Amino acid sequence: MAISQKLYTKLVQKLILTPSLQQAIKLLPMSTLEMVDLLNQEMVENPMLEEVPTEELQPAEAQPEKPDAEAPAEKPDTWDDSDFEYFFGDYLDDGYRSRTPQEVKELPPIENTLSTSISLADHLMWQLSLQTDDDAAREIGAAIVGNLNEDGYLVASVEEIASMGNWPVSEVERALRVVQRFDPIGVAARDLQECLWLQLRHLGLEGTPTERIINEHLRLLQNHQVPELARKLGLSIDELKEHIEIIRRLDPKPGSRYNQTASHYVIPDVYVMKVEDQYVAMLNEEGLPQLRISPVYRRLLEKGADNSAETRAYVKDKFRSALWLIKSVEQRQKTIHKVATSITNFQRDFLDHGIEHLRPLVLRDVANDIGMHESTVSRVVTNKYMHTPQGVFEMKFFFHSGISSSYGESVSSVTIKQRIRKIIENEDARKPLSDSKIVSILQREGLVLARRTIAKYREELKISTSNQRKVLY
Repeated sequence: MAISQKLYTKLVQKLILTPSLQQAIKLLPMSTLEMVDLLNQEMVENPMLEEVPTEELQPAEAQPEKPDAEAPAEKPDTWDDSDFEYFFGDYLDDGYRSRTPQEVKELPPIENTLSTSISLADHLMWQLSLQTDDDAAREIGAAIVGNLNEDGYLVASVEEIASMGNWPVSEVERALRVVQRFDPIGVAARDLQECLWLQLRHLGLEGTPTERIINEHLRLLQNHQVPELARKLGLSIDELKEHIEIIRRLDPKPGSRYNQTASHYVIPDVYVMKVEDQYVAMLNEEGLPQLRISPVYRRLLEKGADNSAETRAYVKDKFRSALWLIKSVEQRQKTIHKVATSITNFQRDFLDHGIEHLRPLVLRDVANDIGMHESTVSRVVTNKYMHTPQGVFEMKFFFHSGISSSYGESVSSVTIKQRIRKIIENEDARKPLSDSKIVSILQREGLVLARRTIAKYREELKISTSNQRKVLY
């Protein structure tokens, strides 16, 4: 049997993602800040891209007409400029601005950006430096401070700290007692019980029933077993309430006040404004670089320019990349606007009256409305925010499953959760409503739900059971 090699052609059809489509898909789920970083990086790497200077920004309709005359070609070139002029003529103009200038919004006060807060470690080390001049004690104290978590608890044992510097365990314990008297009171505790006891000691409540609750019956208190706790202490419920109130005012996380996270300000991607009787979605494009093709580098492609073949090939490649990036950014903005407009049309009742009128909405509804795929809508609503008359919401907020009511209309799960919250807020604290009673109340309002559904929604709202609410009362 002879083995031979042959060469033949085959015609097939298959779907592939072109580089431009891959780039468009990549841009859709990006937030505004990520887009700004990407565009700035592209301007660094691609010399054909540049930002339109501020003094040249002007509305697109005020652009001067482009001259049609071109210099005759001296050499034959397969590069066809007319095609790019036809598809991307607007972007090639030196004064092109893709977006209408927005009014400059007031920035946060400068003191909000320059102020810094002291950390827990710095605060404790400052007190340690005032407490002792002994170098060994300071080293042990620094080791203790270095092993505190964000809540101020000591996460290493005394033996582990002693092994760090070959210190005697007794010296570490002595240093630990010193640190535990620092501000904030309760810091460097090894567990919740010790943290609360340190604060009671500072208040001078040693030997009181309050201390007994902390040292002996903390588990009963955590489980809200108030009658059992009163029986063990030999106190009435009213007398016990005074001690429980003292414990309630203690700080279980004393270090958290010195580890405050910086505030993250949300910049909406879309503003929903009411114009006469209609809601209009407007893109917030403040901060996005206004890109254009660099006229200096574009002249290198003009026919008649005396450039080497290598230079022209490099500039052509960067030219294509720049045009497709600008086109992808424009397509991204148009898609976001379409999705935002569709959400606005679906949720008009919410925009008028609030969260109780939020209607059920799924990605398929918006996708069918704008003629796009669900995956495209899913990418668009990722990391995007809308400023509405009811507040700032993430775009994903408007998508919720619905529950059919006896009136033939669907009600959003968010609306039902809001109704459950109000029912519990208005209940008689002496006789809290059980999940079964809440089911009955909602049935009278035309909403048929299972008891386990009510329990799930109540847990998502972080509301205790009826028995726990009764004990807390």
